[in-house]
Amino acid sequence: MTEKSLSGLRIGYALCGSFCTFSKSFEQLKRLSELGAELTPIMSFNAASIDTRFGTAESFRNAAEEITGKRIICTIEGAEPIGPNKMFDILVICPCTGNTLAKLASGITDTPVTMAVKSHIRNGRPVVIAAATNDGLSGSAKNIGALLNYKCFYFVPFGQDDSARKPRSLVADFNELPETILSALDGIQYQPLII
Repeated sequence: MTEKSLSGLRIGYALCGSFCTFSKSFEQLKRLSELGAELTPIMSFNAASIDTRFGTAESFRNAAEEITGKRIICTIEGAEPIGPNKMFDILVICPCTGNTLAKLASGITDTPVTMAVKSHIRNGRPVVIAAATNDGLSGSAKNIGALLNYKCFYFVPFGQDDSARKPRSLVADFNELPETILSALDGIQYQPLII
């Protein structure tokens, strides 16, 4: 991948509440910025408001705005204009929780992230999902399967992150995000999907 491949690309970068993966997600946010992408941060209600052992909500909000140079979209009404204004070439959800996977698969729009997706895909533009869910091989499996069959959705390759202690958990390899974005822009699911 060359720097020019992402230079000037308008990316909506959404974060959901898989807080244990935030450090990896923010690494990718920085990486995409360094590769020249124009990034707009989007956060679910939980991602924007919950303090955890992984950090405070304020610290995450500040980091997202500092890296991107833009204010966070963190309300439903703030996300609604994304589609009508054709704000992004591609929308990334990194991390995407099992809760958000279920809502996307069921067409539920009740958070800034799900509204961002609904608004964005009205233009037939791609959405890249970096899943991080403890029930990826149980309750969320059907939602992953459904989204793989829907037009516009592409997954960052994923695998079991701790098969001994969390045998149903799946997490994307966030390092594969830039290549997945480039493939999704060409309408192709980046492979191999299962790692």
